[in-house]
Amino acid sequence: MSSAWERYKRFPVIYKILIGFILGIIVGAIVGEPIAVIKPLGDLLIRLLKMIVAPIILFSLVVGAASISPSKLGKIGVKIMVYYLFTTLIAVSIGILIATVFQPGTGIQLAGEGKKITPKAPPSPVEVLLNIVPTNPFAALTEGKVLQIIFFAIVLGIALAYLTGSKDERLRNVGTTTLRVFEGLAEAIYKIVRGILEYMPIGVFALIGYVVAIHGPKVLGPLAITVVALYVGLFLHLLLVYGGILTVFRLNLLKFLKGAKEAMLTAFVTRSSSGTLPVTMNVAENNLRISKSIYAFTLPLGATVNMDGTAMYQAIATIFIANALGIALAPHQHFMIVLTATLASIGTAGVPGAGLIMLAMVLEAVGLPLTDPNVALAYSMIAGIDVILDMGRTMLNVTGDLAGTTIVAKTEGEIDLKSGVWAS
Repeated sequence: MSSAWERYKRFPVIYKILIGFILGIIVGAIVGEPIAVIKPLGDLLIRLLKMIVAPIILFSLVVGAASISPSKLGKIGVKIMVYYLFTTLIAVSIGILIATVFQPGTGIQLAGEGKKITPKAPPSPVEVLLNIVPTNPFAALTEGKVLQIIFFAIVLGIALAYLTGSKDERLRNVGTTTLRVFEGLAEAIYKIVRGILEYMPIGVFALIGYVVAIHGPKVLGPLAITVVALYVGLFLHLLLVYGGILTVFRLNLLKFLKGAKEAMLTAFVTRSSSGTLPVTMNVAENNLRISKSIYAFTLPLGATVNMDGTAMYQAIATIFIANALGIALAPHQHFMIVLTATLASIGTAGVPGAGLIMLAMVLEAVGLPLTDPNVALAYSMIAGIDVILDMGRTMLNVTGDLAGTTIVAKTEGEIDLKSGVWAS
């Protein structure tokens, strides 16, 4: 029995979720409406996810922002951060554009036929920007005001980075101790997240079974459209954005991809930017011929703060959920998706399934909280296919890290273009 349990624990949780999703579809179609009796198991999952949204934003973003050491944030740091934020912003925008074309989630009508959920009247642009700054950070935490939590966490993280890099020993010790506390809290939250992910197959089974029982198998078509939409967006971002920027700096995209393919394939299989990091660094040094003085800083930083694929996924998944509920998102809500997904990429842990957790944060920001039962149902549908979405988005995340590192190395003269893939 113990060996069977050990094998179960070693089996990747994201595949357990996929199995729960498939079983939920089958059981929901066979049993029908009586399956509603197990729906509380799904409701429990949603409450657990809701519980960790504010803590994971605060702790992970503080640690992420503090990782950008002021002593290193010179010319190279500024270049790579501008690149990371710019490409993430473009990725979210492409995600919104692709979702507008493909309209994933349309036709599901989780809110009921003919029943539309009307978004609140849009605030003015000035209000949106001012509301990012909290008047009371603790109130923002208790009320779940996502953008305010993000703003405070980033500011606090940067302040801690300055303290840990201070020449004053007292300030340096205080900053280091405080940062370690946040690192400990972040790791504790990640442990809780892993526990919730272990329960997620049961919750997804209950929720998707209920959806299929009530709405029928027709819900599967929009999910397939969502997968296609994301992979089209990822391909366009790789070809147009990375390819375009590399071309501007007179670097060949095909040669770059030839050198980066090992890291890209590893990321696709493992679905972990952090887990792929040793391969990514090896590729940077031996294939792309980049100086260690560059990639030793930019690649670990990218695994923490650069998540183009994840940001695009969050945009497409949010619009899927809105469409499934019959909501036409207003322009200001699209802006909130762009802003939140871009900032959230700083705190998205480079581990499998982390983007799914951060999606809950983006949904909160656009007024689609998981406390709404219909939002929770649509969210469970995305969770069921997350393993397929995660492979592609992680590959793009790692490719973006390498592309940015290559460009910065070229501008600094720290790349050997006469050897490696460049000489082929």
